[in-house]
Amino acid sequence: MTHRFALTSLAALVVLTGCGQSPSKPPADPPSAPSQPAAPKLSYPAVEPPAPGTPGGLPDDRRPISEAPFSPKSAQGAANVVQTYFALIGEKKYADAWALWADGGKASGMSAAAFADSFAAYDSYAAQIGAPGDIEGAAGSLFVEVPVVIYGRLKTGAPVHLDGPFRLRRVNDVPGSSENERLWHIAASGVRASPRA
Repeated sequence: MTHRFALTSLAALVVLTGCGQSPSKPPADPPSAPSQPAAPKLSYPAVEPPAPGTPGGLPDDRRPISEAPFSPKSAQGAANVVQTYFALIGEKKYADAWALWADGGKASGMSAAAFADSFAAYDSYAAQIGAPGDIEGAAGSLFVEVPVVIYGRLKTGAPVHLDGPFRLRRVNDVPGSSENERLWHIAASGVRASPRA
């Protein structure tokens, strides 16, 4: 459209010059419509987790946390897997977080893509990890539960409060088990809407 207008104006200029008349100034381009400003992002207050010992909070465990090194196969090693999981989600490394679920991510109940998409609704997402329980054994496997409190906000502005245990599993050190099977993986999540939701 602009190119055609320029050629037409040039032709008119040539004709008018040949007739001895001064060319009139070509009309200016029509003003463009003012651009619409982007809708301002609504600002919501930060969501805080419930205090330990209150409904929806972590257990009020006053025992000091040991700073001593721990074995990856210990209960604290399982809690560390949960901490790593939520750190990866915070960094938006969803595929890596999904891989911490048992059965190559399948225990999450979602594909890697669906798992990543499930976080698109959140404006903020954080977690507190509690002290792990005792390791229990069953049928050649070891299990441990780690309490978790999730808090944040949806993009709609609605606050999010979830709590419950993450259950981790690893194969006991039995002949024939692989190194990966002997690592802690998330087997199930008992996280549900908390009383604060």
